[in-house]
Amino acid sequence: MQRSKPPFRADHVGSLLRPQPVKAARARLEAKEISAAELKAVEDRAVEQLIRKQEEIGLQAITDGECRRAFWHYDFLVGLDGVDFRQLDSGWAFKGATLKPIQPTVVGKLGFSNHPFLEHFRFLKQHARQTPKMTIPSPSALHFRNGRQSIPESVYPRMEDFFADLGKTYSKAVRAFADEGCRYLQLDEVFIAYLCDPEQRKVLSSRGEDPEQILRVYADLINASMEGIPSDMTISMHLCRGNFKSTFVASGGYEPVADVLFNQTNVHAYFMEFDSDRSGGFEPLRFVPKGKLVVLGVVTSKTGELEPKDAIKRRIEEASEYVPLDQLCLSTQCGFASTEEGNAVTEEQQWAKLRMVIDIAEEVWGKQ
Repeated sequence: MQRSKPPFRADHVGSLLRPQPVKAARARLEAKEISAAELKAVEDRAVEQLIRKQEEIGLQAITDGECRRAFWHYDFLVGLDGVDFRQLDSGWAFKGATLKPIQPTVVGKLGFSNHPFLEHFRFLKQHARQTPKMTIPSPSALHFRNGRQSIPESVYPRMEDFFADLGKTYSKAVRAFADEGCRYLQLDEVFIAYLCDPEQRKVLSSRGEDPEQILRVYADLINASMEGIPSDMTISMHLCRGNFKSTFVASGGYEPVADVLFNQTNVHAYFMEFDSDRSGGFEPLRFVPKGKLVVLGVVTSKTGELEPKDAIKRRIEEASEYVPLDQLCLSTQCGFASTEEGNAVTEEQQWAKLRMVIDIAEEVWGKQ
């Protein structure tokens, strides 16, 4: 029951703790002690080492650990045509932490050309012996947090035109990665998961937006992103309620979004957060149709302590009551460093978690 194509029975979301040499080099670049080219050389070496380590422990999906990014989403978004940073009075609040006070903002018509992430993928593909996996934020990341405040009427008088251009831009992006040979692409869809939280839905309502309509808009954007992809390309979606320095933003089970999520979005697989009570139970998995896969994020990346293997196996068994075991895989619930700061775990704990995911997957589904 092992799988020869992604997602794999033992998989991972993507981000890894930034190695210390990268953190030091970034600080030196900010202090204008080294050049951008010197930073890239440090990042290149670090990414090569992360690739080798992933392959050494037995992962079949290999990422660059998002090692070249400061944020899981900001770096990609500001690489789009028509998007730039703006300074905020305060950063987005997590439960016990606050992001840097900057925000990607639309400054012109959206487009995709010459994006630096294409070079990041080329480097990954060149050095990975196993399947290279690319991760990018879902289109909703350019809308949810600030809505119209980050989309000036002077650029887009009608929101319908903004969403239409956003879908076309992402379609070009996905096609560009496909043309580079990417056959495993993940859309990090944090904000559909936020729509599971009544408080987050109130945020949308308070600014005059209908959460149910926005849910359908986000599903349509994902489908637009996937138009015309190669038949052998896997697009997965990662759902998360926030992951910054081991903190979070949202809570709530998947029931409010389950039907649209599983039956009205065209992705092939779902990396789903299930490591705590904040994510609710497995009951919404009853909506998963045949042919789609769910990667169970029942191993947490927020803390370093290893969960008991038997407890994880019981969780997999519980999920299989709602979707067949053959449609399930296993991973951590999120990456280990959605931002360059990283979660409150050590590198040793990070690799131990991933090894455990592989071990459990082999015990449940057989050796690869």
